[in-house]
Amino acid sequence: MTAHSDADRARWSAAWELLLPAASAPTRSRGRVLRSALREAVRSGRLTAGTRLPSSRELAADLGVSRGLITEAYEQLTAEGYLRSDRGSGTWVSGAVRSATPAVRDRAPRGGHARVDFLPGLPDLSLFPRAAWAAAHRQVLAELPHHMLGYPDPRGLPRLRTVLADLLVRRRGVVAEPERVVVCSGVAQAMTLLAQALHARGHTTIGVEDPGSPEHETLLSAAGTTPVRIPVDEEGVVPEALRDRGVRAVVTTPAHQFPSGIGYSARRRAELLDWARSVDGLIVEDDYDGDFRYDRAPVGALQGLDPEHVAYTGSVSKSLAPGLRLGWLLVPEALTEEIVERKRVIDLGNPVIDQALLAQFVERGDYDRQLRRCQRAYRERRDTLVAALQASLPGVRVTGIAAGLHVIARLPAHWGPQDAFLERASAGGIAVRPLDAYGSAADRTGPAADDGVRLVLGYAHLSPTRITEGVQLLAGAVQDAKAPPQDTDEPQELDHARVESTRR
Repeated sequence: MTAHSDADRARWSAAWELLLPAASAPTRSRGRVLRSALREAVRSGRLTAGTRLPSSRELAADLGVSRGLITEAYEQLTAEGYLRSDRGSGTWVSGAVRSATPAVRDRAPRGGHARVDFLPGLPDLSLFPRAAWAAAHRQVLAELPHHMLGYPDPRGLPRLRTVLADLLVRRRGVVAEPERVVVCSGVAQAMTLLAQALHARGHTTIGVEDPGSPEHETLLSAAGTTPVRIPVDEEGVVPEALRDRGVRAVVTTPAHQFPSGIGYSARRRAELLDWARSVDGLIVEDDYDGDFRYDRAPVGALQGLDPEHVAYTGSVSKSLAPGLRLGWLLVPEALTEEIVERKRVIDLGNPVIDQALLAQFVERGDYDRQLRRCQRAYRERRDTLVAALQASLPGVRVTGIAAGLHVIARLPAHWGPQDAFLERASAGGIAVRPLDAYGSAADRTGPAADDGVRLVLGYAHLSPTRITEGVQLLAGAVQDAKAPPQDTDEPQELDHARVESTRR
């Protein structure tokens, strides 16, 4: 009997029902009806090119017809070009017939066709620890009890929640009990769950940072709430604006504000917590880039100061890979049961093997090793980018460099106007994004606005050599015909004492 792959069986079963009427057709017309049905299955795409068909004996038995009828149909359609037959290897759907089925689209976000892509948000996926991950995977598959493959606790496997609680207490200074940890499909799902729960409690508006991540606004809107932009200054989101807007919840990135790169000051953190307590509100802490600090002492998460007024969320998207879709949410006690129930309804919990694998990976010490590896690589790339910018774009001022995976580059007026700069960069094949693309208050976190250019430059996904080449290409693409004026300031070195005092 001919063996078939799972993919072949799936495609064949989709077409088999189409042939059933042929099997019950009158004897004299049965062969004609069968051939017609097979042609239609190929044309419609229900049988795609490369599909291996059952043997004539198998198909005859399934349809309850004579084997000779199937053999005749196969021979006729092979002669017409619908099928091809290789001696000793079976009968296949030919690639000669154009299927009416459109090609399957891949709608995953990909980089464009730029020569160099400085857009922020993507880590270096080549740093993913394949060998260590595979070793942990093998161990999990060997040791995981059969009963654990059933539907999981919607909060996540107890083992993983315990491991994550210990990790986050140790690395980020949170207050974490395993019972209050919810394993999520990344920060996006954590934000969606929180927004839905808040909306159900009467929160029609939720504050977001301005400038800030466009994704926050998208997720909040999709959950039924209205995002309200709250300006960010050099210390963090402005509490007075929260009161003026009348919101009782706000999404923040205090460890490394996106996109400005500032760290919330101790004073601003205290003011935010006072605001949350005064309105019985909630601060949603997205610990964006919290694991990547280069030149400042680690500062614990805001959640550690008041776990009942701060919901904390993070993921492995930057430390491992976004495609894993693994993250966590630390929920205030008052919201825990509601969040867990919403998680259960949405997806019945995250995949068990993936959760057990991450727990194993952390327990073995592999996750800490991965963070150290990424820290070294990204610091080198940050230093390379700053040096290349200073060498190729005179007068540039680089901020937001003490942590994270992107920097802010502020170019003086002679490089502008900004729109013309961006057009020249795009024409030169360089993908860059301006700071003001992230909100109307972009200049509150830096010097007063002038006619200069303000860019958000991601570097984590580029090698040091590629970073240097990319900056040189950018400078060549945007160079004005006239020489820029002499910069009387001393060249900016990577002197971390010059980083603004708001960086912690």
